[in-house]
Amino acid sequence: MKNLILLAAASALSTSASAQTRAPDPARLKATVEKLVSFGTRHTLSSATGPRRGIGAARRWGAAEFEKIAKGCGGCLTVETIADRFTGPRAPDGVEVVDVLAIQKGTGDPNQVVIVAGHIDSRVSDVMNVTSDAPGANDNASGTALVIEAARVLAGEKFDGTIVYALLSGEEQGLWGGKLLAATAKARGWQVRAMLNNDIVGNTLGQNGQIVADRVRVFSEGIRFAEDEKAARTRRAIGGEDDGPSRALAKKIDGIAEANPQVGLDVFAVRRLDRFGRGGDHSPFLELGFPAVRFSVGIENYDRQHQDLRTENGRVYGDTVDAMDFPYLAKVTALNVAALRELADAPAAPASVSLDGALSMDTRVFWDAVPGAAAYKVYWRRADAQDWTDSRVVTGATETLLKNVVVDDHFIGVAAVASDGAESIVTFGGMAPRK
Repeated sequence: MKNLILLAAASALSTSASAQTRAPDPARLKATVEKLVSFGTRHTLSSATGPRRGIGAARRWGAAEFEKIAKGCGGCLTVETIADRFTGPRAPDGVEVVDVLAIQKGTGDPNQVVIVAGHIDSRVSDVMNVTSDAPGANDNASGTALVIEAARVLAGEKFDGTIVYALLSGEEQGLWGGKLLAATAKARGWQVRAMLNNDIVGNTLGQNGQIVADRVRVFSEGIRFAEDEKAARTRRAIGGEDDGPSRALAKKIDGIAEANPQVGLDVFAVRRLDRFGRGGDHSPFLELGFPAVRFSVGIENYDRQHQDLRTENGRVYGDTVDAMDFPYLAKVTALNVAALRELADAPAAPASVSLDGALSMDTRVFWDAVPGAAAYKVYWRRADAQDWTDSRVVTGATETLLKNVVVDDHFIGVAAVASDGAESIVTFGGMAPRK
């Protein structure tokens, strides 16, 4: 126990020093966004072969940036593209959707994967307009720049799990790049610990004139989209609506922000899949049962999204670089980097956690062993609270007894802990099988 605490403290100091010496660079983020804007349009149905304009040129440039990073870290990244053809109302003749990936293979189990993603495609008012300039600076060159910058910052570091940096296409046509990557993850047998989708992460001036530079929204589902009816009934019975894997991931990111005050961001953990009536590339991962969340700015300016470039009655429309805040984008990038470090270095979350305490003043907690876990952290809170308030570290066992913690009145979960103190997301406790 003492050694675990010392190792965790040493890891925190090491991570803090690393974060300070290799912090995201606002100027570099701006240069990346400006380069992406220079391709004119990155509409998914724009030219895939043109040398300087269109989605193909932008994707090739993104792949080349990953290759430069890989060369600088001695080949720590493997760069590849995945592709499939999609047809839908926004591409009636079909289109080849291509995702660009840079894979930083883990030193432990490489099939334990954390993904950070942003879509590279852009659009204007008419989603079928493939010819007009669609700079897509904030939506979503900001997310693309974040992913590339995260790879630059983390390149050369070693993690137990694999990190996948993903530039996705086809988001504006139907979340197709997200669907392609989620299907690829499933086909390759990746155990996705987390998918961090970054979409519209680079502005601080809202449409109402309010400036929000100290907050980022993280959207997450509660009850799992992928649950069957039996699992959904069980979750309702145990009160786990606020503790599905994706909600646990959002809470984890909130905790990481609190543990890294130098980042300077408060996480507004929105208890909703996405913005009202809207969606993003994390949704296909949820459909396949993978934990996934969406990062987005603390306040939006809708005049600067999905708009033709124009000025009407003194009101400026269009998604251009001048409306962005790059020090803010650097902060959102830093939070993603901190989350990637923690999640890629932690063990997997326990597959299941069971509780036994009916008609008792005490609760027995037991869970599945996790390969590579040096310890486990048992969390609990009163059933009228949203965030964990109490915890206990358990070593050398996969069960514990919580004295005077009444199961009727408390929620309980367990995280797996690495030798350096990195923690998985929390697995919510369910009912023990009847014997």
